[in-house]
Amino acid sequence: MYKLLYFLLFTALLSCASDPAPEAETPEAADDNASLIRNPVANDADSTDVARMSFEAPEYLFGEVPEGTLVTHEFTFTNTGSVPLMITDARSTCGCTVPSYPERPIPPGGTGTVRVEFNTAHKYGRQRKPVTLTANTYPSMTTVYVDGTVLND
Repeated sequence: MYKLLYFLLFTALLSCASDPAPEAETPEAADDNASLIRNPVANDADSTDVARMSFEAPEYLFGEVPEGTLVTHEFTFTNTGSVPLMITDARSTCGCTVPSYPERPIPPGGTGTVRVEFNTAHKYGRQRKPVTLTANTYPSMTTVYVDGTVLND
């Protein structure tokens, strides 16, 4: 009896179609911006054919400030790549540091700014706050920093 069940199970497994699953259809790009985000480096392209974010200074040293000061800085960058640059996200490690960035693509050779506000309330001593930008660049993440000392008066 068990031999018959094993034989039927084995036969059923061998008779199943072994065709690979059909590939998922690629959705049409809603617009050029969405295409830039999904495919910053096309499969047949060299990684040099991407947007590049070059900052005048990737770090802002704000020196010494009293606790409670709102430190604000604009990081200026140039797209030194060969395609439009699209920033999709900007994050910091805490809610005390709030970044804002251009929502439109920056053309090759164009410039833009990332504004960072660091609220020093309840912060003391040396502070180094990173802001990580995600864009259609290679590598896809770039980090800028605000750095200084908050004094406890």
